[in-house]
Amino acid sequence: MTQITQYKGYSTGRPPIIPKPDHPVDPIILTVQQGVPVAYPNCHGVGVRVVHPVNPNAPSKNMSLTMFYVPPHAVLPSGSHETEETYVILEGSGSMTFANFNREVKKGDFVYLPPWCEHGIENTGTQPLVVLIATSPPNP
Repeated sequence: MTQITQYKGYSTGRPPIIPKPDHPVDPIILTVQQGVPVAYPNCHGVGVRVVHPVNPNAPSKNMSLTMFYVPPHAVLPSGSHETEETYVILEGSGSMTFANFNREVKKGDFVYLPPWCEHGIENTGTQPLVVLIATSPPNP
């Protein structure tokens, strides 16, 4: 049986890295259509930077959320970078290539990529592969 851990919150006993403002802060709620499209080198998929420093609708400083749409048979070649990423497979299926192995991925999978983790993805299915990519700090 899995043990459930107790949520402890953000109290650390030290000053926050980002100071708390003097007034309440409201969220920014937007759709993928309000994002900024981005093309990846050597890939026929397209990304949309929904939360990212380049998106004036949600100009995050410390993280990014990108919707990545990969048509059947398209490949994002392997590469690595210094940022942490998590791929969340929202629709479809595919194959991810890493430095030492390949792995099939499908809807519902979360793939955590530590800094400098070699990774690439291919849509091996017959439907579009839709991936939510969370990156911290944001890629340029």
